[in-house]
Amino acid sequence: MKIFLLHVFLLSVIFIKSQSSWDLRQCIDYAQKHNISLKQASINNEINKNNTLQSKASILPSINMGAQHNYNFGQTIDRFTNTFANTQVLSQNFFVSSNVVLWSGLSQYNNIKANEYNYLSSVENYKQLQNDLSLNIANAYISVIFAEELLKISQNQSKITIEQLERTQKLVNAGSIAKSIEYDIKAQLANEQVNVITAENNLSLSLLNLKQLMNFDSITNFAIAIPVIEISENNLLTENVQTIYETGLKTQPSIKRGEYSLLSAEKALAASKGRISPTLSFNASMGTGTSGLAKDILGFKYAGYQISGITNKGDSVYSPVTEVITRKTSFEDQFKNNVNKIIGFTLNIPIYNGLQNYTSVKNAKLSALNAKFNQELSKQNLYKTIVQAYISAKASLNKYTATKLSVDAAYESFKYAQQKFDAGVISAFDFSVSKNRLFAAESNLLQAKYDYIFKLKVLDYYQGKPLDL
Repeated sequence: MKIFLLHVFLLSVIFIKSQSSWDLRQCIDYAQKHNISLKQASINNEINKNNTLQSKASILPSINMGAQHNYNFGQTIDRFTNTFANTQVLSQNFFVSSNVVLWSGLSQYNNIKANEYNYLSSVENYKQLQNDLSLNIANAYISVIFAEELLKISQNQSKITIEQLERTQKLVNAGSIAKSIEYDIKAQLANEQVNVITAENNLSLSLLNLKQLMNFDSITNFAIAIPVIEISENNLLTENVQTIYETGLKTQPSIKRGEYSLLSAEKALAASKGRISPTLSFNASMGTGTSGLAKDILGFKYAGYQISGITNKGDSVYSPVTEVITRKTSFEDQFKNNVNKIIGFTLNIPIYNGLQNYTSVKNAKLSALNAKFNQELSKQNLYKTIVQAYISAKASLNKYTATKLSVDAAYESFKYAQQKFDAGVISAFDFSVSKNRLFAAESNLLQAKYDYIFKLKVLDYYQGKPLDL
């Protein structure tokens, strides 16, 4: 019984979750966690961070250890015993070495700074992708709201026509009006039902577009929260465009990204120039080894005598013969006795290397110049975009105000036409024209309203404000 109740509870939680509505902030947060492009940008940030750490670690001394185990066949001079050998010789070599660059024209330092700025630029690029995604989500979210409200208007228009058709059918049955009027209203109802189907399809497409931007792959029901949005004169529209632009220069990640990219290019140029200067490095090493030819002398043994010469009188000269008693030198003794140590300085002066350094400096200068142009272009595009968004917001507000008056007039005209139609004064065609005029005005009002709201969100975006409804 407990297991059954637990299953029921879990299913209820899942059902409630699937039925819950998403507000704009939730949609943006979900998209930023699941968007593939943002994940790739995050990986790129980690790579740039690792490159920065690597460039810092490169100024530290390098330490390496190694060992060799060799078999020599044929004639050779053994390096440890300095003896000639023409048989198989086993030798081993062990070493540890270290090297540190003392001076390189500050190329290492400038390379570190270039990588740091490049990492900061990638961080700002990640923020820019987040902002762009948020703006796209806001646009798609507003499109869904517009589609839902347009669907409600279409359904309401269809409902009014259905009620009108029911009244007309009663009048036709009573013989008060002609049958043709009923057919005219049915034709009008059919057109309005097509509008409902179109509105439903547009809503489904808008929801699909929003879910795809969010990378929302759930098959459960997805619905958004419809906020109550009142249109009023926004203080932002009374501000100077220059003020908005100056705020955008401080808040937009694309501008900061360009600044860091320019600094990185300038430091990369300084690093390239530094590689033209001489490089001074300190190196040290210590090594030891063993050889199969190494032997220890333990003593001598008398082995008889031999003729070593002849005197002037022809007598033989005898000398004793001795044998050297040896044993193979142990690994421990050789490892200890064969140690050698080296310390030294290396000065490298680049004179000619196939124009590599010259070409590197020229390309670095061009890259820095290109980064400067990109930054100037980013500022120009920002200003142009803000001016366009500002003008579009004002135009959208004016359009909304004018369309609202049009809706009020169309509604009053429709009410008057409905009264005259009910009284049999005007035809069904004239009534349908008035009704369609109201529907078009309401649709235009919705479009103007949400176009204005999105333009405000665009201006909020360029001021670094959160995107909320």
